Amino acid sequence: MSIQRNTPVEATNFGQPTRRGPLSEGDRVQVRDPKGRFHQVILVKGGRFQSNRGGFNHNDVIGRPDGQVIVTEEGRQFQVLRPLQVDYVMSMPRGAAVVYPKDAGVITHMGDIFPGATVVEAGAGSGALSMALLDAVGPQGRLISVERRQ
Repeated sequence: MSIQRNTPVEATNFGQPTRRGPLSEGDRVQVRDPKGRFHQVILVKGGRFQSNRGGFNHNDVIGRPDGQVIVTEEGRQFQVLRPLQVDYVMSMPRGAAVVYPKDAGVITHMGDIFPGATVVEAGAGSGALSMALLDAVGPQGRLISVERRQ
């Protein structure tokens, strides 16, 4: 028995059209510094990433493949990656309650959320649970999120 996952041709990634091909302006990327820490950055032509470990121009990254290692003027190496959904959720600001991936997994499992299901969510909040629910229901499923405030 083989399991096939139905994925839409035009999948989205946090507002980005695809997760393939060279990095382009407007892409959200994750920069890994020499100490292994991650920084979220949105690429802008003429922009610059700077940390206490060094920096580089966004133009040095735009047009290059995902996973590229950039060497700074100081000789330090930074790796530029497209973030995974879990990276995006873990870097969310702590304003609204963020449902972390381990909790979202329990919710989708205990809630019997399956591909093709219709799920009603009371309040989207930070959107972290919404992303996990959308991933669980797949392209044939529906997520209805009801907000109390506009």
